Amino acid sequence: MNREKFAYSSCPLVKAMTALGSKWKPIIVCVIRDKKVRFGQLAAIMDVISRKVLTDQLRELEADGILIREEFKELPPRVEYSLTQKGLDLLPIFSLLEEWETKYDPQSEVIHSVVHSLHEPVLTEKD
Repeated sequence: MNREKFAYSSCPLVKAMTALGSKWKPIIVCVIRDKKVRFGQLAAIMDVISRKVLTDQLRELEADGILIREEFKELPPRVEYSLTQKGLDLLPIFSLLEEWETKYDPQSEVIHSVVHSLHEPVLTEKD
């Protein structure tokens, strides 16, 4: 979805879909969940997405107020991502979407279990 084209829409659904319209953003939100996650950890968990695309998606999620980027002034540089309250409020919605998809496509249950394996605790030590 072209973000600029819909940026000034007054429709709440259009605004929501503009913020979450990529295929990666909902997955990023579900992987972070209620944890603080470093960029390297996200990149390792989501190894099918390039680092550039991951960086772009994280920047957009931050601009939309869905996640917080916390930068630490140390060597080597460290950045942690966590969800804002707005981002945390998306988790039950995504859960309902998973239930809806599973109801109409039983094959999705296999994918569902794989995605939920990504929710395992993420180490907070340096990468």
